[in-house]
Amino acid sequence: MLRHDIIVIGTSAGGLKALGAILGAVPAEIDAVFFIVQHLAADKPSILPQILADVGSLPASHPVDGESIQTGRIYVAPPDYHLLVNQGSMRVVRGPQENRFRPAIDALFRSAAHAYGTRVVGVVLTGYLDDGTVGLQAIKKRGGVAIVQDPNEAEYPSMAKSALRYVKVDYCLPLAEIPDLLVQLSKESAAQEETYPVTKEIEIESKIAEQQMNTQEFLKNVEAIGTRTTYTCPECNGSIWQIGKEQPLRFRCHIGHSFTANVFLAEQTQNLENALWSAVRAMEEKVTFSRQMAEQMKNYNLTIAATKYENHAMNLDKEVSLVRGIILNGFATKRTIAAIEEDRAECC
Repeated sequence: MLRHDIIVIGTSAGGLKALGAILGAVPAEIDAVFFIVQHLAADKPSILPQILADVGSLPASHPVDGESIQTGRIYVAPPDYHLLVNQGSMRVVRGPQENRFRPAIDALFRSAAHAYGTRVVGVVLTGYLDDGTVGLQAIKKRGGVAIVQDPNEAEYPSMAKSALRYVKVDYCLPLAEIPDLLVQLSKESAAQEETYPVTKEIEIESKIAEQQMNTQEFLKNVEAIGTRTTYTCPECNGSIWQIGKEQPLRFRCHIGHSFTANVFLAEQTQNLENALWSAVRAMEEKVTFSRQMAEQMKNYNLTIAATKYENHAMNLDKEVSLVRGIILNGFATKRTIAAIEEDRAECC
């Protein structure tokens, strides 16, 4: 009998407290396995497995690539590595970032949906932005169960609100009620996997995450599930495809970088600011050089030439001030990605 025994949990800001509340209340005898992605700093070691093992009754660890899956354990994605689930084993890979994150919740959720279908329970907790929404959609397409923390109690409600907005969620609960539900679901039978076949999109994006295709295969597969756009990838400057027509709108390059529309806009905004600062730097160098040339012309008593260089420097300096003002006044960007998402959530 198939059961809901593959539990994937995604969280970001505020996640440590939320994970502790759930996994600290799960009994040791639960017949299920947990896979966790929390957004972590890429350059710092993580003690999250130790913390979760200390607060709960299940052993927890960072898995290694190819490690076999054991029931009654917690597997936590290591910093700067995607955690992917295959039948019976795990992949731990440094594939391209998704929504600017590695590890990414969507990558984990999608891989679990691909490998285990109806057996999967996806849980989205507190966090900024919308990582987890697309992955939760994949879980639902494969007949799995979607659970979202009640955003009214979430420390950072953006991820939960996004999931509720775009996914037909089965349960929206406070943290205190989630452990009992997980135990209950792990005992219930799941539908036959054939009822919810793997979609082409899930199949291809799971392969992209594992980075086991050559260049021609990457391009062919992205073309198969997306529509080429005139945009470029803000991470690698490669071509960008729009993936499907579902909300949230999302994009992917053939390298593997993936973005929902909100993050894509924020990345473009940041790139615009960087370009404007580069323009300011180049213009300021030209101002300085023009004034240097003016001084040389004065030394040679070439008054007309010196005046020409001085006027050029003065006019260019005014243009520098205009560009600098555009940046400082927030035309390019003054808000963080999180602030953009919070504004968007208020509008919806």
